[in-house]
Amino acid sequence: MNRFLILFPLALLATVPQAQSAKNRLGLVDVQAAVRALPASKAYLDLTARVDADLKTKRGKIDDLAARAGATGSAADRKALLDAQQAYNTAQSGYGGRIATAFQPLAAKVNAAVAQVARANGYSVVMDQRVAAQNRLVIYANTSTTDLTAAVIKALK
Repeated sequence: MNRFLILFPLALLATVPQAQSAKNRLGLVDVQAAVRALPASKAYLDLTARVDADLKTKRGKIDDLAARAGATGSAADRKALLDAQQAYNTAQSGYGGRIATAFQPLAAKVNAAVAQVARANGYSVVMDQRVAAQNRLVIYANTSTTDLTAAVIKALK
């Protein structure tokens, strides 16, 4: 029994996850910066700027209508608010498809550059820096050793 108590902790140490080893490296890339660096990205960037401006305008209209409907409580104001919300949702859905279509060729180039840089530098996982931050997937990262954005931009040119 004493042998078991001594060997059991050693056996547990042998099963430590391999993700802790130095050979598995995580890299981060600012995908938006890489896209902006692509010469063929102007049409995509212009489209996203127009979409953002239009949706911001529609959102402002919804906010104004919501304030008015809350203050007056009239059926006409509530209907105007509902119509504005539906128009916003329809526009957002339509824009989503157009943006995805415009982004597809750029994504292929960026993904290829990320894969090339990751393989060349020994990274086993690379994440979009903004998505990782927004979803709190990465709590801390030493950017001097994990940020591959400059290398990806260089590979794209």
